Amino acid sequence: MRFDGKCVAILGGNAGIGLAAARMFHAEGAKLALTGRNTATLSAASEEVEALGIRADMGVPAETDAAMVEIEEALGGIDILFVNAGVGGFAPVDQVTEEFWDSVHAVNLRGAFFAVQKALPLMRDGGNIVITGSIGSVSAVPGNVVYASAKAGLRAAARILGKELLPRRIRVNMVSPGPTDTEIFKRDASAEEIAGMREMLAGVVPIGRMGTPEEVARAVLFLASEEASFINGVDLYVDGGCVELL
Repeated sequence: MRFDGKCVAILGGNAGIGLAAARMFHAEGAKLALTGRNTATLSAASEEVEALGIRADMGVPAETDAAMVEIEEALGGIDILFVNAGVGGFAPVDQVTEEFWDSVHAVNLRGAFFAVQKALPLMRDGGNIVITGSIGSVSAVPGNVVYASAKAGLRAAARILGKELLPRRIRVNMVSPGPTDTEIFKRDASAEEIAGMREMLAGVVPIGRMGTPEEVARAVLFLASEEASFINGVDLYVDGGCVELL
């Protein structure tokens, strides 16, 4: 019960890593607020973990503003903020369009930064912020230039946020997954394509398989807990050895 009575806001908590973390925070006594874009999955997730569910697109700062108003009314403040919402997509450099670039960066970088900024007035001193990054920020994967650059920018922002929030004793850390079996790579794909993607991704991980949302979520809870009280500004790779062993 590390989070008994703590108020936790998870932006992008209706599926994948965010939902896995929500289940774990709930099991350890946290009071939860979840945001997400998909009304159906958000409703199901919120009911499962007894959370306030708010339909909001992190790529639209005005919707984040409105979500923070609801969170403050329901929870009074935030002890732990988990910024997890994100979008993906691949394209080689010569096929990247301005529209594709903007759609990814609007959520993964611009949206994530302004979400933290808008949550800060609600954050209690001594709280914790955990942000989902990606090993793509340090890995030169062909076709990943748009997503990787957004996550690399987010990593830089997280370090500066951590430095500026030192007077408030708010720790800021990132967790960067490697290939993880979440919905993000399954969207608009056939069963055959999904199986092929799983096989391909498992083949590039030194440990020999993809990660699970729960494995990443455990790292999130660790960084958000007092067990990590002397850890600040890190980017924790949860990647089966992809960054360090390849």
